[in-house]
Amino acid sequence: MEPVRALDSISSTTARWQRTSSATPKGCAQRNPLDSSYGSALERSPAALSPLSDLPSLVSDLGPAGGIQADPDRTGRGPLSARGHRYSRNLYRWKFHPCKKRGHFVGATKRGKGTKIMAIADASGLPVAIDIQSASPHEVKLVESTIESRFVSQPPDLMIGDKAYDSDPLDQRLRQRYGTELIAPHKANRKKPKTQDGRVLRRYQRRWKVERLFSWLQNFRRLTTRWEYHADNFLGMLQLGCVLILLRYS
Repeated sequence: MEPVRALDSISSTTARWQRTSSATPKGCAQRNPLDSSYGSALERSPAALSPLSDLPSLVSDLGPAGGIQADPDRTGRGPLSARGHRYSRNLYRWKFHPCKKRGHFVGATKRGKGTKIMAIADASGLPVAIDIQSASPHEVKLVESTIESRFVSQPPDLMIGDKAYDSDPLDQRLRQRYGTELIAPHKANRKKPKTQDGRVLRRYQRRWKVERLFSWLQNFRRLTTRWEYHADNFLGMLQLGCVLILLRYS
């Protein structure tokens, strides 16, 4: 019934146009009289109107696996935009993770979760030992495990550390177990008597060499951020970086 009403409205409009044109004075010339149906000249035969389809547009149904489903409310409104094809606005332009990031030797700190890299360098700044542990425990508790993971057979005779390694129990354990002397400046809030004087702390000026070793390791992009879930895989990448440093600077 929709096409019939459309034709009735066109015919009534044409009849009014004919009555208006017949009332035009004889002296006025008519310019390009147009048919109201298609805007063409009257001497041309009007073309037949194509009926409009009332059927909804076809939408692909991908099933229950999470595809695009047909929306009955959008019948006759045109195709969906690119924004309408997104599965969820919460996942749009976000890397989906089924759970939180985790792995072996990953601990929480004030700055977030991470893995702590412990390294020992020689007098030239080349790596002697390297190990990884969780970021939660203090460095004082990780010194022995780092010495055990050394590349050489003999433990170091002298080790230089920052103020974080100022611990008398640590000095005693290293001296009794490995025969290693630890040099570290005292903390400002130290209450026990001082055990190191200025002559021993002169060697603390060489500590920049181990900082340079960490700078060399940070040049490898794979070691800057840990992507491996298993700790052994990340430790293997660190050891590979140490091998490259030894081949490059030895």
